[in-house]
Amino acid sequence: MSDKKSFYLTTPIFYPNASLHMGHAYVMTIADIMARWHRLKGDDTYFLAGSDENTAKVLKVAEENGQSVEEFLDKVSAGFESLYKELEISHDQFIRTSDKTVHWPGALKMWESLVKADAIYKGTYEGLYCVSCETFYTEKELVDGKCPVHGTVPERIKENNYFFRLSKYAPEIKRAIESGEMEVLPESRKNEILAFIGRGLEDVSFSRPKSAVPHGIPVPGDEEQVIYVWCDALVSYISALGYGREDDANFNKFWPADYHVVGKDILRFHTAIWPGMLLAAGLPLPKKVLVHGLIILGGQKMSKTIGNVINPKELIDEYGAEALRYFLARKVSIFEDSDMTKESFKDAYNGDLANGLGNLTSRIMTLAETNLSAPVELPEKSIPQDYIDAIEKFEINRVANIVWGKIAELDKEIQEKKPWESKDKDLIASLAVKLYTIGRMLNPIMPETSAKIKALVKENKKPGTPLFLRKD
Repeated sequence: MSDKKSFYLTTPIFYPNASLHMGHAYVMTIADIMARWHRLKGDDTYFLAGSDENTAKVLKVAEENGQSVEEFLDKVSAGFESLYKELEISHDQFIRTSDKTVHWPGALKMWESLVKADAIYKGTYEGLYCVSCETFYTEKELVDGKCPVHGTVPERIKENNYFFRLSKYAPEIKRAIESGEMEVLPESRKNEILAFIGRGLEDVSFSRPKSAVPHGIPVPGDEEQVIYVWCDALVSYISALGYGREDDANFNKFWPADYHVVGKDILRFHTAIWPGMLLAAGLPLPKKVLVHGLIILGGQKMSKTIGNVINPKELIDEYGAEALRYFLARKVSIFEDSDMTKESFKDAYNGDLANGLGNLTSRIMTLAETNLSAPVELPEKSIPQDYIDAIEKFEINRVANIVWGKIAELDKEIQEKKPWESKDKDLIASLAVKLYTIGRMLNPIMPETSAKIKALVKENKKPGTPLFLRKD
């Protein structure tokens, strides 16, 4: 019997209403870093990505593009996958909520479980609805009468829908968060959701009329209604593992999730509505919900709807995926909002990669190739404990800072000891071993660069071309 630990990590499933922007690239990258680390540890790791396709927003954008919903979804989802491949994202599955074979059985089973628990009832909803984020809002949640996320005036609608008795599960959700059974990170987001719950959780609409959203999963027993996007989308975390299907071995193996990685704009869905659904259905809660900071441009969250975006593909085409992964890992705060510009990206690339890591690798391996007759003997384990402690806590910035601290130390040692003058073989061998250790530490962050550095040390060769070309 295997003693491997299972590790399950999810990212949000994004709306396929336009191309992905830097914020999407960010969450995928930090999640990928964690997934790669757990694979390196030997954990049986499952990393889920996907797209949220049963929405009113999708219908609207498909019509604007003169395409059928299916054609539009296929094209945009293919674009997601293409970017993930370029960015070296190592997800195990890409789930699409329009998939009637993989996803729909789980969504239908969840609905039936909620009905069985008497957690669903029919009622009339009258209030405010933002199409852009597929969210119902109360007056007090608006900012100057507008959606707090998109800055648009929500529609006022009146519908006969099915409701979920979220209020019933509020005390148990609160207890689970306070006790750490479902840990919300960072502490500020934990406090935010506890305050939200403390103001009183209201029952939430869990369906929309088919006349309003003809593209969606029909409510069992009522073909005039479709399952509301959040009730549908959140289930993807378990339907992807086989929940609702016969082949549910992965569900039994990987659920509950070790981490849901989400943005703060979807905090309440993942830490109030989702645990409420799971509690009603008698399923375990996720272990941790990590709420990352946002990338902002000119003081505003990057948004496809607003249009203030930096296209990650442009940066990949000019600088390479490894450079973008580096910037997102080190220069974007894991828990706080971070401003990003093309100028700051270029400065980091030249300073830390071209003139930093790339130059250091070239100097050490040139010395090694010239002065050592054979490759150095490499230690079995050479990852510093502070690095391990940081990455286990999902502190990606700290992890990257530790690596670049080692790079700075190594550069300082070369400057002080001047091995090009002494030709000291032991010193040069020691420098090569330390460079190899840096290569190992880079594995989750910059896998391609990591592989190149380790190969150079193992072969005792200098780079044929610079790892990173300076950009003027």
